Amino acid sequence: MVVHRLSRGEARRIAVHAQLLVAPRPTDLVAVVERLTLLQIDPTAAVAPSADLVLWSRIGSTYDPADLIRAVETDRTLVETVAYIRSPRDLPAVIAETRGAEMHPTIGEWLHGNEPFRRDILALLAESGPLLSRDIPDTSVVPWPSSGWTNNRNVTKMLESLALHGHIAISGRKGRQRYWDLPARVYAVELPELDHDHAVRLRNERRLAALGIARSTGPQIPGESPYVGDVGEEAVVEGVPGTWRVDPTYVGLPFEGRTALLSPFDRLIHDRVRTEQLFDFEYILEMYKPREKRRWGYFALPVLHHDRLVGKLDATADRKSGRLVVNAVHEDVPFTAATTADVHAEIESLAAWLGLTVDMSQVSYSPRSHGGLNAM
Repeated sequence: MVVHRLSRGEARRIAVHAQLLVAPRPTDLVAVVERLTLLQIDPTAAVAPSADLVLWSRIGSTYDPADLIRAVETDRTLVETVAYIRSPRDLPAVIAETRGAEMHPTIGEWLHGNEPFRRDILALLAESGPLLSRDIPDTSVVPWPSSGWTNNRNVTKMLESLALHGHIAISGRKGRQRYWDLPARVYAVELPELDHDHAVRLRNERRLAALGIARSTGPQIPGESPYVGDVGEEAVVEGVPGTWRVDPTYVGLPFEGRTALLSPFDRLIHDRVRTEQLFDFEYILEMYKPREKRRWGYFALPVLHHDRLVGKLDATADRKSGRLVVNAVHEDVPFTAATTADVHAEIESLAAWLGLTVDMSQVSYSPRSHGGLNAM
């Protein structure tokens, strides 16, 4: 049995390679999403929507958000699922894994009590789809039981459940609102049905190829799982307890690093525990915190420099004034002159891609900052 013994630097370079954050940059949008397996959809646009930031950080200034919309809604070379954009090749396994997973009792009871509601939606979409959720009557028998922001959002909850199980599909958008339709009208080909165990293994293989190195199991975290079961090969990382699974494709590859500004939802940092263990980098998305309790900013972008996460960029796109306002650059490690120059160039590139000019007149320096921006 192969056991790879890796330094933390080697482990980081595997992760960065797998996430297409090395030089040279990739150029094909669809190929990038196929490699990453997903783009998380989040509408927060303090700088730009997360899916666009992820693609810009890989492809660079030639990436046009209109190309992503075209790939999803016209070419169907990519598909939107609930909360994610994915490659169509992954849909059969994603759906089969959902269908075979144990359902939370509350959700199961709600769906069982609303079987007539489910049939009403399927019949309406068959006759009149694609439709926005606001055009679908709420014929639910049992209201959604949440006491939070999803309370009484019966139509949306039923639509998302049907989509997750592959019974309906998202065909496009009108602004932030989704159009819903039958899968046969959305997906380019009929999707094969997979058994649950096979689907789980396929998902783990694809996930490990996208992450490079990951844990087999661990604590449950929101969203897409960061764990990969027993696929790949075993690895130990110097100075980090426990074992890992690694995709041997990336072991020993030549590494040409670069600088990148990452979305807070980027898969390189999605698993915060892995991020701390491999990169010695602490990150929390602070948009949900009161302003006075934020250390790094509302939507701070992690800064990758070669194989290290070196800081956070606190910036806001002020589209009315045409400025990318830089509030702070937080240095987790002292920036060298070369690092400072590379980070500055990436900030300028981000602003140019957004069609804005960089405004650093409001910039402040965190206690850990070492004055790197003074050299910009």
